[in-house]
Amino acid sequence: MNLLSINNLSKIGREKPLFTGVTFGLQEGEKAALIGRNGTGKSTLLNTIAGVLQPDEGTVVFNKDAGVSFLPQNPEFLSEDTIKTHIFKSNSPKLQIIKSYFEICEKLSENPESAGIQKDYQQIMLKMEQQDLWNYEAQISSILTTLGISNLNLKMGNLSGGMLKKVALAQVLVEDTKILLLDEPTNHLDISTISWLQNYLKDTKRSVLMVTHDRYFLDAVCNNIYELARNKLKLYVGNYSEYLEKKSVEAQIEENTERRIESVLRFEREWLLRGPCARGTKIKARIQRDEQLINREKFQADKGFTFEVKGKRLGGKVLELHKICKNFEKAGKENEKSVPVINNFSYVFTKGQKIGIFGDNGSGKSTLLNLITGNLLPDSGTVDIGLNTKFGYYTQNPVFTDTNLTVLEYIKETAEHMTLNNGTKEVSAAKFLEEFGFEGKIQYSPVSTLSGGERKRLYLVRLLLENPNFLILDEPTNDFDIFTMNILEQFLINYEGCLLLVSHDRYFMDKTVDSLFVMEEDGSISGFVGKCSEYIEYREELIKENKQKKNQTEQKPKKDDETEEKKQGQTSNEKPKKQKLNFNEKKEFDLLNEEIPVLEEEQKSLEEKMSSSDFAQIQKATERYQEISKLLDEKYERWEILAEKSN
Repeated sequence: MNLLSINNLSKIGREKPLFTGVTFGLQEGEKAALIGRNGTGKSTLLNTIAGVLQPDEGTVVFNKDAGVSFLPQNPEFLSEDTIKTHIFKSNSPKLQIIKSYFEICEKLSENPESAGIQKDYQQIMLKMEQQDLWNYEAQISSILTTLGISNLNLKMGNLSGGMLKKVALAQVLVEDTKILLLDEPTNHLDISTISWLQNYLKDTKRSVLMVTHDRYFLDAVCNNIYELARNKLKLYVGNYSEYLEKKSVEAQIEENTERRIESVLRFEREWLLRGPCARGTKIKARIQRDEQLINREKFQADKGFTFEVKGKRLGGKVLELHKICKNFEKAGKENEKSVPVINNFSYVFTKGQKIGIFGDNGSGKSTLLNLITGNLLPDSGTVDIGLNTKFGYYTQNPVFTDTNLTVLEYIKETAEHMTLNNGTKEVSAAKFLEEFGFEGKIQYSPVSTLSGGERKRLYLVRLLLENPNFLILDEPTNDFDIFTMNILEQFLINYEGCLLLVSHDRYFMDKTVDSLFVMEEDGSISGFVGKCSEYIEYREELIKENKQKKNQTEQKPKKDDETEEKKQGQTSNEKPKKQKLNFNEKKEFDLLNEEIPVLEEEQKSLEEKMSSSDFAQIQKATERYQEISKLLDEKYERWEILAEKSN
């Protein structure tokens, strides 16, 4: 079923059309991505589809029963709003009922004896039951818990950037809609959350149209890739890896075609120079055809420029950290004892090391970078920087002091010419900008007219032109297009200085670093030699092992507790109070009592089919029998637990 139809959509940019004649649709369950260079209009197209911007031409039509949820690149919020208020701003009747349910439960916990609140509680429970919202409520609670959103009463203005993004994401995911429009959903999220979101979008039945540069994410989630280039939108069926294969073949074909056209034109130019008489119809047509070929839009392959600028040589001492500590007070608890974010960390950097920093939001990654660069002072310990060490620090939110400067003027503040890595060739500032995607008129445009991704790319170019020999990059891939990231990756692979990198992009981390600093909960920092994806696999295995050990440990005391309970029962007349079933558990228990007999009956009928002489029927019946057996085991186990509580 078609959920979204876009017909002949056009939008004019600052100098020229961003896109024209865009026509495509989004089917039920489809997972599609928009990719393209910074400034081509990806976010503009997504905002136009979402209704935030109006198109200059064309229409956007949604299926009336679909509903749409939109996550902008920079979500807006009111500082005084609580998380709960922000998340439940939706007009969805279902969400409003669940919002009321949360609010009444909170009031009841504060004032359990209130007859009025108890009455409201019974009424909202009845609404939840009538509209079958318990599963929906459970999904919402699961999303909030997974995203680390536990206290819904915190004010939006007091949240970190990472938490703001999680709340904005939660607001979109909890809505009862069939279409998700997501603009850079992985920006500012930690790798653990990205992995969860990846699995959620892959498994959901909702249709997704998103803009993202995360290549692992694109590979895992998407089944269609739309590339926005030269004002047009082109579909590539498959994930990102399949897109790359098709682009490679396409580029080869276009390159071969271009060579053939140039060969034809050489012959035609010679003919035109001889001054043919244009009286005949055939000759006129031939001249017109030649003019069309000459004035055609020529094929341009993606540039492989690596901007290997010449850097200052590192000395014997690069950077030494000796037992550095940094404490911060818990948020909202000024009188509480401060918590160690960096605890007694020592490390000696050597030439050419490339280290990534891994940790959840708020674990202290940026704090460590700021301690190294002197933007923060440690509470104890020392940061010893080598005499020849020159930092290049890329911050998450670069600041431009004068946005009225043109792009070229901004770069020339650093240098008029750049010396390349071999030391034999100089490149002008204008040429350097051109190679990095700032071509033609855009060099003379004010910085204020650039998109978010273009500004960050410009800031990075200027930083690299300062010839640092120790690069510190804090989330450099946010808002970058894939093509810019490919260039940056190649530069970092060939970079001879030291690199310290914070990034949520797993593909980028895998390509550029070979070891990790892992930020632990207690403020300590451990090391891991290997790729980011290898560490994620290692950590997941470790979590599984710990869960198994925990389950084994919990089972043993359970028996001891039961024995102790019996002993106490023999010496005391007091009966232990049993925990009663709550509303959700009672509902689940009643449902199990209905489901189990049905499954048992189906199991019996399958046993008869398994004795048939029809092999195909036996095989089919056996497979279903195994499924039901497994399902019954799970339901029996759960029924016993609930039955014990109900007695």
